[in-house]
Amino acid sequence: MTLLLLPDVGDLLRLFPQYNAATLTEIARFVGAREVLWASGPDPEHPARDAFGAARFPLLDVAPEWSWAEAEYQQLLEFLPQYPQGRERLKRASVAERELAELLSGPLTPARVMSPDLLEAAARYHAALAEALGEGPGTRHQARRLDELAGRLREGEGLVLAALDDLPGLLARLPEAALPDLSGFQPGEASRLRALADRAGQLREDDDLDGLVAALGRESGDAVTPQAELDYHAAGIFLATGDLSSARSLLEKAAHALSDFPRSLPGLVLARLGQVRDAQGERDLARRSYQAVLALNFAPEVAREAATSGLQAPFVLDSMPGDQ
Repeated sequence: MTLLLLPDVGDLLRLFPQYNAATLTEIARFVGAREVLWASGPDPEHPARDAFGAARFPLLDVAPEWSWAEAEYQQLLEFLPQYPQGRERLKRASVAERELAELLSGPLTPARVMSPDLLEAAARYHAALAEALGEGPGTRHQARRLDELAGRLREGEGLVLAALDDLPGLLARLPEAALPDLSGFQPGEASRLRALADRAGQLREDDDLDGLVAALGRESGDAVTPQAELDYHAAGIFLATGDLSSARSLLEKAAHALSDFPRSLPGLVLARLGQVRDAQGERDLARRSYQAVLALNFAPEVAREAATSGLQAPFVLDSMPGDQ
């Protein structure tokens, strides 16, 4: 296999039915990948980390450690507003960022994220950023980072997950690399199921909650989006409406079905179970759930925060119109 560059759009993977974390695993299978070279950001809670792990694709981190450049960039953002010219430069950079964000706000599909016009827009964004802020701290030393990353990838082969806006620079530095040929590829059942779970995790005021719970209940899950996660999201809806008995039943069922993957799920389930137990007045059991979250080798930050807060003071629902 040649070096194939797959665009990563970060948290936007949670928003689009045809380009989400499960879609990436479907693409990996489509191109015959055995492992994934991770050239994107270091965020341990990146949705694709869970998805690739659950789909049994080993991840090999190849991205350089670049947190020092992020720190320099943050210092620059604090410094520039103190001067008129600096404020003008930041304004120009913000315009470039908005233009790229607007292009990424529409429905994303594999064809869209790999389209020439979107990659050209990403290249224009970095050129505008360098012109406004200068190559260096203002661009988080992007050119240096891409030089180092390309050097690490030059002798490699296989599927590489890289940030969408890094792709133009990497393709220019790696003439042997290419975008995956997805002729005939269509997002499948894994993408559809992942989209349902992602949607259930982003409730809106005008949602049909009964319909969403029913949709979750009709599914049996898969490796990337197991039934335990579907039950977790349904329980969250019941908790939001005050139906504590239904929420607890689903969370206890989910807790008994937990496995090593997705690795973020145990922390989320146990933290929410602790909240439900607290809301039902079972403080000792709630404490055990919170302590179990903090004892995990990995738990998402939101779960750790909920557990820490729950140990400090019992979780209380503001209102419980349903079963208490």
